[in-house]
Amino acid sequence: MKSTVAPSTVRKTRFTEATIALFERTIPDPFVLAILITAVVALLSAMFAPHATPGRLVGGWYKGFFDILTFAFQITLVLVTGHAFAHAPIVQRVFRSLVSVARTPVQAATLTFVLVAVASFCNWGLGLVVSALLAREVAKRMRVDFAWIVAAGFSGWVVWASGISSSIALAQSTPGSAMNVVQKLTGEVLPFSTTVFTSFNLVPTIAMLLAMPFVLAWLKPRDEDAVLLDTEKHPDPAPREKPTGKLSFARWIEYSWLGSAFIGATGVALVVLAQAEHIAFSGVNAVIFVMFIAGVILHGYPLAYADAVKNAARQTGSMMLQYPLYGGIMGMMDATGLPNVISHFFIAISNAHTLPFWSYVCSLIVTFFIPSGGGHWAVQGPFVVPAAVALHASVPATTMAVAMGEQVSNMMQPFWAAPVVAMAGIGVQRVLGFTVMTFVVGVLVYGAALLLLV
Repeated sequence: MKSTVAPSTVRKTRFTEATIALFERTIPDPFVLAILITAVVALLSAMFAPHATPGRLVGGWYKGFFDILTFAFQITLVLVTGHAFAHAPIVQRVFRSLVSVARTPVQAATLTFVLVAVASFCNWGLGLVVSALLAREVAKRMRVDFAWIVAAGFSGWVVWASGISSSIALAQSTPGSAMNVVQKLTGEVLPFSTTVFTSFNLVPTIAMLLAMPFVLAWLKPRDEDAVLLDTEKHPDPAPREKPTGKLSFARWIEYSWLGSAFIGATGVALVVLAQAEHIAFSGVNAVIFVMFIAGVILHGYPLAYADAVKNAARQTGSMMLQYPLYGGIMGMMDATGLPNVISHFFIAISNAHTLPFWSYVCSLIVTFFIPSGGGHWAVQGPFVVPAAVALHASVPATTMAVAMGEQVSNMMQPFWAAPVVAMAGIGVQRVLGFTVMTFVVGVLVYGAALLLLV
């Protein structure tokens, strides 16, 4: 009997299965990758850097290892505060109400993708959490392939580094930041008006929002092939219950709204005074502060927020291990002069118009080895910014090109998919088998924007 399955469906299934198998065989743990990259950079520095000596290599690595700690903690708090905010009861009720609008799996995937994209543009940590929570809500309401709907949510994260919580854009907008490579090399600070809120960044971001729902609809598995959510194996976390009866003062204050109200009022007052009194309120610290205050208020009482933060902190261990290593890589490069060698290569193959595009291509590759935006910028920033200055290319466009490559390649990188699938309760390889198409679309859309709009 002849198969009744359409050839396009067979090709789609084979492509997805081949991608899943490839990820299972070739991608080691991100911390192991960071160690391997450290060894490779040390070797390259010893071979090609003009000032490479054993003392400079080791000393630069040690200095960079600790210079990045402030930034590493800041970016970790972006994830933690976003995670805690998303788990506030009122926020989760809003999620459920939004998901209930969808009537079909394709509508649910489109809605999930768009909501996660909007959340990710505002706060990348929030976007990660929202993608897992919305996917679970959809899977509990209708028969849908769980990996596919999780992939739809994770695909919305493809715009995070183009948004207002982009670690690369935030660092360049924060005076004195250890990661503000642009300020160190040029003396300038890049406001969002030159990076995030530009046509070369916003146009491709909007294009992704319009194109991806059609791609996700095409990727949808057949109903008979759907792998459903197993709620018994991966149940929802039980909410904390307030104790009843007479409470001691310690227990009463833990569950009282007074502590949250005090912190919330103080935070709102600071935001208002920052405008009236011209208090410095920008960059990554402002993002963390707003998410913290909003989370404390919405959880209702201090202990509930503390619990949410504890749950969020479980997702950050790998990040805290990797950032110091990437800082060490940056320190080695800076101490030995390797960035100048690499920047000369980019100068040789680029001009003022094409440098952002080639920086983007390089970023796509680097992200497979350095999956965190801050750690990535620590390695690539020191050689693309000097190249931009030497060629009189757009420094903001070159900076955002690195961010764009980071967010697109994240669609094929297990590092950031790991917390999503952990919260959702599914294997990472199957999800990445779908998001590879998000990667393909993103490569084309953002690459075209850098060539046509810069």
